[in-house]
Formats: sequence, C-alpha cells, structure tokens
Amino acid sequence: MNVVSIMAHQDDEMRCLGTVLKCQARGDSLHFVTLTDGSKGFVQRPDISREEAARIRNEEMAALAEAADATYANLGELDEFLYDTPGVRMKLIEAMRKTRADLVFTHYHDDYNLDHSTTSSLVRHCAMHACLPVLPTASPPLRQHPAIFMVEPHGPFQFPATHYVDVSEFQNRKVELLLHHRSQEEALQRALGGGLRELCERISAYRGEQVGCAHAECFAPMPARGAVKSYRVLP
Repeated sequence: MNVVSIMAHQDDEMRCLGTVLKCQARGDSLHFVTLTDGSKGFVQRPDISREEAARIRNEEMAALAEAADATYANLGELDEFLYDTPGVRMKLIEAMRKTRADLVFTHYHDDYNLDHSTTSSLVRHCAMHACLPVLPTASPPLRQHPAIFMVEPHGPFQFPATHYVDVSEFQNRKVELLLHHRSQEEALQRALGGGLRELCERISAYRGEQVGCAHAECFAPMPARGAVKSYRVLP
C-alpha cells in the first residue's frame, strides 16, 4: 500500500510516525505531505523572515523523509492562515493522486489549531474527489477511495480512539527521525521545557499502558465516503 501522512505542519506526523514506520516494515511505501510552509513555528526567533523560516522547516522535513526512505511534498500555504480554497483543494487532490494514496493519516477535526482542523476537512473532501474524474489534475484519479485515519490531537480534547497500534519496536526510530526537526526541538525546549522525545513518549506510553504494551499510537477512522474499509488496514 501507499501510506500518506497529510498534515498541516512539518512535525505534525508525530502522532502517526511509529505506525507508518510499522507499515513500511510490512512492505508499504511512505509519503509525507504538508499543507503549510511551517513559517510560524519559531517562538525562539520571532523576527525571522517567512522565507528563511519556511526554508528551514522544509529542509528539516525533507531530511526526515529522506532518512525514512519516503517522499515529501509541501503545498506551501501560509502557516497559521490555511483556508479551504479552490486552489488548495486542487493541490491536495493532485498530491493524493500522485502518491496513489491507499491509506491516509491526518488530523482530527477537533483540534487546538485551526490549520489542523482545516486540513482534516480538506482531506475529507479531497479524498472523495481524488478518485473521481470530474476534477482533472496532472496525475490520474485513484482507483478507489483511500482509507483515512485521524490522529490524536494535542491538548484537552475528547478523542474517540477505536484503533491502537503497538509501536514499541519503532519508538526509538520514531524519536530519531523527529529530531530532524531541530528548529522545533529548540522551540519546544524554550516554550515548554521539554523536547520532541518528551512530547511524543508521554502520550505513547499512556496509550501503550491502555492496551498492554510499552508504546502505542491510537486513531479514529474518518467517517467519509469510502474511507472506512471492511478489511484490516492498520499494521
């Protein structure tokens, strides 16, 4: 299968990275798509230009993708100002078609960041059109609707997790890859006093405890047209 992480920002793949690595271990191909340029993620350098910030975030995500033997596409929308527009829809439909998406991970619709919520809404709509011929793009339509799973949001949100994946074997590799986001490691240390390892391992250990393993990631299927399958999709 072609497994695609479609997120608003570079580093948002944190909540599914262990699972996509487990997918890769069973023979799947990995693809990362981000909708924004990530340029507003520099609390430690508030005066940095958009161009420089976007360049850094893009290079960090590209390095992670290369290390993970995955492809990466950035749609380049302005961070913190993501809107559902015809242009964004067409770019996302093309990204889904180009990756030949079979399994998609994206944001939960209820989230602290509206870029995340907008991405979730865009994925729901664009996944439907990605396999229909009415909106032409450079790549041909998908053969069928991809399966879509939403990741657990950060913060005080009730998340209706129904699917858990044991990622214990991949946890160290997951953290190793996430540390390619050097700018975000610095930002988190500055703002929260803890970095990417602490942020991802705290919740994965909690979810693992719920299902009897060291580390787990949890998901909810997106109730969209064709997105819920009658067969097993997750590893």
